[in-house]
This record gives sequence, C-alpha cells and structure tokens, in this order.
Amino acid sequence: MKRTLLLAAICGSALSLAACQSEPEVIDTRPPNPLEAELANAAPVELPPAIRANVTFRCRDNSLAYVEFFQGDKQVTVRTDREGERTVLRASEAGQPFTAEGYSLSGDTENVTLKLPAKDELTCRAGPA
Repeated sequence: MKRTLLLAAICGSALSLAACQSEPEVIDTRPPNPLEAELANAAPVELPPAIRANVTFRCRDNSLAYVEFFQGDKQVTVRTDREGERTVLRASEAGQPFTAEGYSLSGDTENVTLKLPAKDELTCRAGPA
C-alpha cells in the first residue's frame, strides 16, 4: 500500500513537472512594422571611418592647416583655422588625391600639397602648431 501511494506521488509529480516544461504562447500586441520588408532587403550600412591621425601642417606661406586623416585613406577633413569649419575631401581610391569643390590635397601625414579656393597651391610639412 505504501509502495502504491509512493508510486502515485512520484507519477503525479512527474506529470506536473512535465506540464511546466511547455512553452507559453507568445502574444505580440504591437502593430506590424510597415517597413519590415524594406529593412530586411536593405543594403548593409557602412559605418564612417575612424580617425587615423590628426596633423597640424605649417605651409610655405607660414599659414597653418589642420588635417584629419581617416582609416581607409579615402577621406580627410581640412581646416585653416583651429576652431574653423571642417571641409571633407574624398578620394575615389586609396592613394589618389583628396578633392572637394575648390580643394585638393595630396600627400601623407608628414608632407602634403594643399590647394585651397582662391589660393595658390601650398606645400606643407607636419610640425608644431
């Protein structure tokens, strides 16, 4: 008798635990996303490049140029004033000159040739500000 009660208790416990293992039904009350299909088929997003070097150049006419070089060697920013507005120059391929409307820059983090709007081409060397 004791054995039967014990066996019944074990079976009852096992059944109740088995019932707890079932997955609950998930109910989503949010409305469907109208852009879901477009997002699923969208092209991957390319993050902007990281800054590789920040260099201050002293040019032949004794002016300063502040240049930020970016990873991938396809983008730089140029400022002629420390707190001035940045102008983004891009290159079609690494190693090609960086250009923007009225601007051109070629070189590396040691020496550059810089063309600014309404100015002659400048040769600049990295150095202290």
